[in-house]
Amino acid sequence: MSPGPTIFDRPLLRARRRRAERLGPATFLLDRVALDLAERLSAVLRQFEHGADIGTPNDALRRALSATGKVTPVAVIELGDDEVVPLAEGALDLAVSALALQFTNDLPGVLVQIRRALKPDGLFLAALLGGDTLTELRQAFAAAESELDGGLSPRVAPFADIRDLGALLQRAGFALPVVDSERVTVRYNSVFALMLDLRRMGATNALTERRRVPLKRATLLRMAEIYRERFADADRRLRATFEIVFLSGWAPHDSQQQPLKPGSAKTRLADALGVPEIPAGEKTGR
Repeated sequence: MSPGPTIFDRPLLRARRRRAERLGPATFLLDRVALDLAERLSAVLRQFEHGADIGTPNDALRRALSATGKVTPVAVIELGDDEVVPLAEGALDLAVSALALQFTNDLPGVLVQIRRALKPDGLFLAALLGGDTLTELRQAFAAAESELDGGLSPRVAPFADIRDLGALLQRAGFALPVVDSERVTVRYNSVFALMLDLRRMGATNALTERRRVPLKRATLLRMAEIYRERFADADRRLRATFEIVFLSGWAPHDSQQQPLKPGSAKTRLADALGVPEIPAGEKTGR
């Protein structure tokens, strides 16, 4: 099988995360997501013995999960440049990940590996950035570069759409897949404050196809003007959207609820609704 496209420069991504640690990391988004995932796990009526955290940048998720009492200490699994999940088949009954999988070049392949690492009836629970993340910044850069540079360059990662992620869970072999999203709006005094936060998240441009020449000062300032013109609230503060997509799915097991086979229903829909049944091809009178 030939390798897929290399969207992200993963060595550069690691370097950006090390820089974020030196600057003092901005963890507010990751902390929020970790608590949300812990709350979702708390709603599951069972205990887990063998868990692994796949790629989460810090220990926020592991601390939040530990507080639920649902799982023993969670192993830390790093994803290297080869994006291999170093776990034996059926090694886990719980796999979790927070704000990491959006930076993989082969997300379908990573999901398949996670599913294989789960025991039958094991749970996968994750959150990653969705396609509407930083839509304001993307639009402002596109308008400024079109106006001053005669074309666009990749600056904001093309994160996956929520509908595509649901299909990927199914393709990876997960049973009972669930995908939902939440939009978090963060407000800033300036676009430069937003860009500083992105640096402190280790989330600045790590695209393989990024433009290698420095951004022109005139383009940067024009982008800031456009951002303020289009995305400022009445108090002049600027909006920045982060779309968080939550994924869950189970490794298949015979005990799980199964869809009924076509034609196996015991009760007619018309009887359940208390209405007369109209044979196919007939129409009700007007």
